[in-house]
Amino acid sequence: MKKNPYFDEINGRFGFGCMRLPMKDGEVDTEEFSRMVDHFIAHGFNYFDTAHGYISGKSEKAIKTCLTSRYPREKYLLTNKLSDNFFEKEEDIRPLIQLQLDTCGVEYFDFLLMHAMNKKYFEKYKACRAFETAFELKKEGKVHHVGMSFHDSPEVLDEILTAYPELECVQLQFNYIDYEDRNVQARRCLEVCIKHNKPVIVMEPVKGGKLVQLPEKAQQVIDGLGGGSNASYAIRFAASFGQVMMVLSGMSDMAQMEDNVSFMQDFKPLSDEEKAAITRIKEIFDELKTVPCTGCRYCVDGCPMHIRIPDLFDALNQKKAFNDDFQQVRYDNSLTRGYGKASDCLKCGACEGICPQQLEIRALLETVAAEFENN
Repeated sequence: MKKNPYFDEINGRFGFGCMRLPMKDGEVDTEEFSRMVDHFIAHGFNYFDTAHGYISGKSEKAIKTCLTSRYPREKYLLTNKLSDNFFEKEEDIRPLIQLQLDTCGVEYFDFLLMHAMNKKYFEKYKACRAFETAFELKKEGKVHHVGMSFHDSPEVLDEILTAYPELECVQLQFNYIDYEDRNVQARRCLEVCIKHNKPVIVMEPVKGGKLVQLPEKAQQVIDGLGGGSNASYAIRFAASFGQVMMVLSGMSDMAQMEDNVSFMQDFKPLSDEEKAAITRIKEIFDELKTVPCTGCRYCVDGCPMHIRIPDLFDALNQKKAFNDDFQQVRYDNSLTRGYGKASDCLKCGACEGICPQQLEIRALLETVAAEFENN
């Protein structure tokens, strides 16, 4: 397998994102996760990505159980993140990183990313000297590379990279739906990274699974290509850009792992025919006007009415995309029984403050309520 064009220690351009791991009875299915880790490493890949808050803290623990306690340190690279909701002042940062190291069962992180940077978080991280602390940890060997993940405008990205040129890479949400999206602005953010000569790690290449389960008209376009999974075209789209050093996939079962490895082990960029098909699929999604939620679930924990916001948006999207009347039954039963309905929203705005997609969630919940609660 070819080495990474930006960091020699990385094998290939494909990484294992550990935010959507296989689950069983509310816990990470460590047996399945271990099988997936084994398959990933056996096929030459070595880059794993996690964060302290992923799966309510269960991702880091599963990393220790299924990866770091089972393989020698030179067999894998591990990325973790400094997340804003786990520290309030400078003095909190070092103990937090040490806790993350201990939880993952490692002595150092290969990459430490400032997590989900936007304008608001950037001001907090500056005030807490978070960047400076990360660079100090790098000098001490606790971290080998420092970068950031990012959710905001190209202008804010340019501001951060200008202020901290020592940052070595940027993790961006990047897929063919968000490439020209007015909220995500993936193309323009990529251009800022090119301007600053920062390699890009791609997150959400299949947009939280939305580019795997396609509407019928879009699926017909894919089927016309004569082979390849829906995920393969989305991931290869992202990996086809020269500044992209790594595409992460949040795989949640062995079938996804086997499929992703099959086309990324010997990666080939999209052909002109495939690019044209992707353009048509984007047009179909634009016509549907679905909610561009990726299901990260950052909004759920802080909701005072316990509304399962991403699930309600998914029900709305499924009904629009597939004319699926079963979504009404789903809404009335599994999605709102014991949880808040869309109309229960207090409009406090806590969800919008943390949403990486910058969705107008309060207004969108009104749309959900109109669709499902007036029947």
